[in-house]
Amino acid sequence: MSNKQNVLIIGAGLCGSLLALRMGQRGYNVTVYEMRPDLRKVDISAGRSINLAFSDRGIKAMNLVGIKDKVMPLCIPMNGRMLHDIEGNTTLAPYSGRDHEYINSISRGGLNALLLDEAEKHDNVKIHFNKKCKAVDFVKTTATFKDYDTKTQFIEDADIIIGTDGAGSALRKSYYLERKFLFSFSQDYLTHGYKELSILPGENGSFKTYKNALHIWGREAFMLIALPNLDGSFTVTLFLSFDEGEYNFNNLTTKERVLEFFTKYFKDALDLMPNLVDDYFENPTAPLGTVKCSPWHYKGNTLLMGDAAHAIVPFYGQGMNASFEDVVEFDKVLDQGFDDWETIFKVYEKNRKKDTDAIADLAIDNFYEMKGHVNHPNFREKRTLEMAFEKTFPDEYSSKYSLVTFNEDIGYREAMLRGRAQDKAILNMLADGEVSTALDLTDKAVLKTILEKVKTKTENILEDNRIAGLKS
Repeated sequence: MSNKQNVLIIGAGLCGSLLALRMGQRGYNVTVYEMRPDLRKVDISAGRSINLAFSDRGIKAMNLVGIKDKVMPLCIPMNGRMLHDIEGNTTLAPYSGRDHEYINSISRGGLNALLLDEAEKHDNVKIHFNKKCKAVDFVKTTATFKDYDTKTQFIEDADIIIGTDGAGSALRKSYYLERKFLFSFSQDYLTHGYKELSILPGENGSFKTYKNALHIWGREAFMLIALPNLDGSFTVTLFLSFDEGEYNFNNLTTKERVLEFFTKYFKDALDLMPNLVDDYFENPTAPLGTVKCSPWHYKGNTLLMGDAAHAIVPFYGQGMNASFEDVVEFDKVLDQGFDDWETIFKVYEKNRKKDTDAIADLAIDNFYEMKGHVNHPNFREKRTLEMAFEKTFPDEYSSKYSLVTFNEDIGYREAMLRGRAQDKAILNMLADGEVSTALDLTDKAVLKTILEKVKTKTENILEDNRIAGLKS
């Protein structure tokens, strides 16, 4: 196929701007339409700018387009979870026993702006803002847009249209409403929503609490998390039920009640947040949902990518990384030299969907882990063993978290299946007294014996699952 073909991308968020950059590098004529204003020229409205956990799968994508060196200065390394108990005591739980494995906190706006700048360096890439997609005719490969500046509508056509327009995708909506082919779609919400808050910087841009960690106040039914920013602030997010429990978003409606709630459950955080009440009532409360659908494409005309195809909840820190990995995987299919878009789209979806389904399920698992399980003794024992395995035998063991987050050459589904089997093996062995953290884990021989038992049990579980035909 000629690289001079016209590619229309709907949405200039993280996935769309990376895709535009990569397709521009490959020589395609790329036009991007974004409904929001240019975030490089206006302030992002507070409360929807959740900063992001950037890890190896995302870094792989930055390497693909050659801008890793420009992205890493935007990052703050987070080596583990800083767990805050209700008395305010803290415990740092490393993400990995290997010192070189950590995740990064990065500003959504800062990264998006960089990707837009890099894409626009290519003469064959044009990005337009304040243009909302109203409908897509996926049979004719055209899209109708409303120009917010002129209040007029216009139609754009292209050789292919790719929808990277997020969880509320106009392209996906057209698939669903037009009913011209069999399209499966699910949208599942958690009972919890989220509200963004903040810890402001200390004097001279200092950090008021430990900088290099993702802070978690897990309280079983709800939780608070905080990620560091370059200016010394922390983006804080409250995850809470809309209508269940003594405290929920529906009944936290007065200053007094909000302060009562934070004083009872997050006292050490409240001490760092004199701006809490203002943030709480000024910033919106938003839902948390998972989107799955299929097929992602219509013939060789249109394709869904990123959150438009597979929106997930944020609890594995993989939403952005998964969308960036979409571009990497799509690029691999382009390298295979197929001569029609329909084959490219089919092969891409066949390769990719099993992994995006897996990370969606893992993200929900991690929701329960973060708000509650991290405080349970058996979970902490499991993590103690895993940290010892990774530290002492770094080439022989990776926890589920490490497989997902730091092993970018392993697909999400493979990471999920192996990781869940390992978790089951260790937790069963701890419960049955077959292994114990009371043993001397600094003794390499003792630890090796435990590791071999875990490996054997893990393989047995995986084999049982294969025989039973289990998908997870």
